[in-house]
Amino acid sequence: MQHAKSESDVTSLAPSSPSRSPKRPVYYVQSPSRDSHDGDKSSSMHATPNFNSPMESPSHPSFGRHSRNSSASRFSGIFRSSSGRKGGRSKRNDKGWPECDVIVEEGNYDEFDDDKAYTRRCQILLALLGFVVLFTVFCLIIWGAGRPFKAEVAVKSLTVNNMYIGSGADFTGVPTKMLNVNGSLRISVYNPATFYGIHVTATPVNLIYSDVVVATGELKKYYQHRKSHKNVVVHIEGTRVPLYGAASNLEVKAGGAVQVPLTLEFEVRTRGDVVGKLVRTKHHKRVSCPLIIDSTSNKAIRFKKDACTYS
Repeated sequence: MQHAKSESDVTSLAPSSPSRSPKRPVYYVQSPSRDSHDGDKSSSMHATPNFNSPMESPSHPSFGRHSRNSSASRFSGIFRSSSGRKGGRSKRNDKGWPECDVIVEEGNYDEFDDDKAYTRRCQILLALLGFVVLFTVFCLIIWGAGRPFKAEVAVKSLTVNNMYIGSGADFTGVPTKMLNVNGSLRISVYNPATFYGIHVTATPVNLIYSDVVVATGELKKYYQHRKSHKNVVVHIEGTRVPLYGAASNLEVKAGGAVQVPLTLEFEVRTRGDVVGKLVRTKHHKRVSCPLIIDSTSNKAIRFKKDACTYS
């Protein structure tokens, strides 16, 4: 038995009829207020959303599903709780905006910094090592180039100012022949080096009679420039030198003249600073000259080129 619908029932069922289009829902947009005074006014504002396509329209069947999927995919990774559970509730701040957890990327980047620092140190060490090697090779080349330049030494003359042989006693009181010698020796030194000077020194210059040093002198140290000649004078002196048994070999000529066979010996040493104190060249030359001195003659004894031995 069918019951007749009342007018009130028809009226209540009218909005749900499929023939009529539903009213568009009203969407409220909540935005943060600029000032705390107008917070209530802005929260009550409403606007009708704009839709660019039918797919975005609320009347389209896929609108709700599409919007939910897109919003879910957009914020699924943001609104995760710190404990790792999905679907947790997001916290909101005092203005109503959701607070999101910050995703911290895992990984230690200090290893890359350490690798870069290690590589930089290795590069610096290699550069220093290369510089040292190149500088060493350069110094060796310079040293080899300066090695052949040896100083040339020549004995020019010996002048005996005074020579006296007489009787006396040594410091212990033993009687013997005593010899006094006073003279000067002239030496020539030539530096053939083209790019460095030399420092010249010498061992004591000795006059030797039968293995006894009867006079000695000293060459003062000096500096000589490149490609230069220099004549130096060495003062030689011997005072009251005891001859002991060697005096028996002396020949006394007429007029009391005595000829004494002597040997002049010394060594000249040169040092060239090629590259400061890092690269140096050193040479030495030993000189030996036999001679005979007449006690009554004051003439200078000149030495020929082959009169002395240079080694």
